[in-house]
Amino acid sequence: MADESKQAEQFKAESQTERTGLVGEFVDFLKHNKKWWLTPIVVVMLLVGLLVIYGGGAAAPFIYTLF
Repeated sequence: MADESKQAEQFKAESQTERTGLVGEFVDFLKHNKKWWLTPIVVVMLLVGLLVIYGGGAAAPFIYTLF
């Protein structure tokens, strides 16, 4: 019974903490699991995604001159 009340208190405390966003959750994941090698992969994927998005718009002539 003591474990259940302790878990209930812990659940209540966790529910009252401030919510973090996606980036905050990802940083917490990297800290706790020591997966810092994922950071460059995610950054490169985001940059490629930005190139794809901007490549279809008015910025296309400027992006194509980079390659």
